[in-house]
Amino acid sequence: MQINSSSSFNPTYFRSNTARPEQARDNKTEDDNSTKPNKTEEDSAARDKKSTQELDQNEKHKLEELKARDREVRTHEAAHKATAGQYATGGASFTYQRGPDGQLYATGGEVGISTGPVPDNPEATLQKANTIRAAALAPAHPSSQDMSIAAKATMMATEARAQIAVQQQNEFKARTETKETTEESKQQSQAKHYEAVAKQSDDSHHHTTKIDLMA
Repeated sequence: MQINSSSSFNPTYFRSNTARPEQARDNKTEDDNSTKPNKTEEDSAARDKKSTQELDQNEKHKLEELKARDREVRTHEAAHKATAGQYATGGASFTYQRGPDGQLYATGGEVGISTGPVPDNPEATLQKANTIRAAALAPAHPSSQDMSIAAKATMMATEARAQIAVQQQNEFKARTETKETTEESKQQSQAKHYEAVAKQSDDSHHHTTKIDLMA
């Protein structure tokens, strides 16, 4: 499985380990009908097709290897796709090799996945990074490409956590400043009230009429 990291919609790909170089392969993807064998190739394959009973021991051994590889590749890519969920950009595609029985067997595969951060949303980016990492490590035996993707997802998660921490600090600072401003305003209002009461009491004292009882 392979991934091409990008903040745009260009997907990255999980890719299983590729087939051995000495294997002659027919390249085809499940989502691309244009790469299917043409009529001439199909006729040739039909002529070369053998039943299991017609195969010699070497061919039977190679056929069993191809069948095992086909199962491994399909299981590998299915694990990636199932765990990637909404971030998978499409179905799995495969590279095939024709076996001694004339049938095609998957020897490599890939699943596309969106790996860019969610704009202006570090919480969603953190969730996405965790999903990408889980998808990369979902197969029983992750490839080197899968491990590389998992490492990049871990870095993205770390960056998202740092952004979340900065946001939380800014929000706390804003709440603290608002509280201090409110408290200061309240104290100023109380001080003005006390001043007004004191002034009113003082004015009342100065305007009191004295009565001379000895008159």
